[in-house]
Amino acid sequence: MREAMVFVESNTTGTGRIFAERARDLGLVPHLLTADASRYPYLAELDVVGHDCETGSLPAVVAACRSLARTHRVVGVTTSSELYVATAAGAARALDLPGEDPALLAAARSKAVQRQRFAACGVPSPDFRSATSPAEAVAGAERLGLPVVVKPISRSGSIGVRRCDSSEQVAAHTATLLATTADERGRPLQASVLVESYLAGPEFSVEVLDGEVRAVVTKHLDQSRGFLEVGHDVPADVDARTGARLADAALAALAALGLRWGAAHVELRLVDGRPFVVEVNPRLAGGMIPQALLAATGEDLVAELVATAAGRRTVRHPPGRAYASIRFVVPAHDGEVTAVPDPAAALALPGVVTAAVTARPGRAIVRQGTFLDRLGHVIATGRTRREAAERAERAVRELRIDVAPAGDRRPSADSGGGRP
Repeated sequence: MREAMVFVESNTTGTGRIFAERARDLGLVPHLLTADASRYPYLAELDVVGHDCETGSLPAVVAACRSLARTHRVVGVTTSSELYVATAAGAARALDLPGEDPALLAAARSKAVQRQRFAACGVPSPDFRSATSPAEAVAGAERLGLPVVVKPISRSGSIGVRRCDSSEQVAAHTATLLATTADERGRPLQASVLVESYLAGPEFSVEVLDGEVRAVVTKHLDQSRGFLEVGHDVPADVDARTGARLADAALAALAALGLRWGAAHVELRLVDGRPFVVEVNPRLAGGMIPQALLAATGEDLVAELVATAAGRRTVRHPPGRAYASIRFVVPAHDGEVTAVPDPAAALALPGVVTAAVTARPGRAIVRQGTFLDRLGHVIATGRTRREAAERAERAVRELRIDVAPAGDRRPSADSGGGRP
């Protein structure tokens, strides 16, 4: 009887495909439970079996795993999608397989719960108010002091996160969020928002696996519409003392939430040298960060997480000391994609290890200020941070995607490219 690794849904960009590949590398048969297999082209490309399942229901997921266990020995259940971490953990617990406490994961997915626990445990984080109406959000913003950040309670990928500089903006954005009753997978959303003090300072992430800090990452943001991440540098350009402060703050945040198992992507801002935790995401980082870390150090966090979920120990090798930078292609304006480049020219440049275009001609572009705006990416390595960043910025300029403004089929000369 062959051993199987069950994945509950997947992210549609980034590491979803890699999770399946790493399972195979371990000699496991990957199986995906999904409500809509058409979301995942990699299933056909890798010949991965997809099983129809009501993945919003834990009993349905457990039943599907038990059904698969008739023909395979199921050794692990996990996911690459933050939306399903609690469900996957619940199924793993029902089958007596490795995983985090699903109740802790469910609580951690609420940004309001995070703020409450951080405050109770003395973890520095933004001041906040919860609100269930525009008027309540405006009152909260006035108490906190403008500008503020208004965001959904439980979404990810910067979806719905906005800086608001006036009471009118707070009211309008809160109304928009409250009118959105389901997430991108059709799951119901909580009818409340979070209003937070805006932290002015550079942003970083700390990548943690099984309680150990594995990397501190610099994040480059485009805040013209939301908080779109347009690039990352691995490792971060900070001194050892600052890196240690960021790492300690991330571990304190995880301790406040009781999270000890698996991966966590902790986002922080540095204000006058002091780290503040923006939020904890109880999953591996998105935005190609695991791939950049692999390119820079040789450490494969996806492989380690899949092995951990299967109850296997991995042999870690001393990490290398190179540097890697990611830059994303983002559109300069709304419109329609009319032409995309061959990434071969970018791949041919020194230090470039990955170059990809995800946009296709005919795609409608409506910028939202979230990860959904990204049209492609590059990863480049270098002997120094500066060299890696310069190589990535040069390579991303090769991925020029023509976007005709709405109502105009002519391609715009300034479309494409990222803004680090």
